Amino acid sequence: MRVMNIIHDSVVDGEGLRTVIFFAGCPHFCKGCHNPRSWNIHNGTEMPVEDVVEEVAGNPLTDVTFSGGEPFFQAREVCEVAKRLKALGKNIWVYSGYTFEQLIASDDLYQQELLRYCDVLVDGPFLLAERDLTLSFRGSRNQRIIDLTTKREMEKSF
Repeated sequence: MRVMNIIHDSVVDGEGLRTVIFFAGCPHFCKGCHNPRSWNIHNGTEMPVEDVVEEVAGNPLTDVTFSGGEPFFQAREVCEVAKRLKALGKNIWVYSGYTFEQLIASDDLYQQELLRYCDVLVDGPFLLAERDLTLSFRGSRNQRIIDLTTKREMEKSF
């Protein structure tokens, strides 16, 4: 899979102390994106699933955030990373330009499976016209922070 960067000890990419994996590749091309270099799937470094998991597991004090780019763009590989990190007891946040509704309606089974391993989804494209620097853990007012664990328990739908 293509990884732009892995940052340890972030406090701005989800609750608590987090290791953030920035994946390459994004189909959204949001105007004002904080990481436009990540749009190109050929940028970043090719990393096997095992290496990504080992890097994250090496920091036992942090939970995990998937960012990008678009993590669901490489859903098959990212899903395997998520599966292994959940087995290690990690809480997983994922940032996506797709909405929750788009992801659960997707024909891509890996996208749906990846969603099931995540605890929190920050969904929706970044909209420059709705940018709000006062918001916690999101860049624009249209984006939602969705507690997937609670949603699964309540709806039993995904």
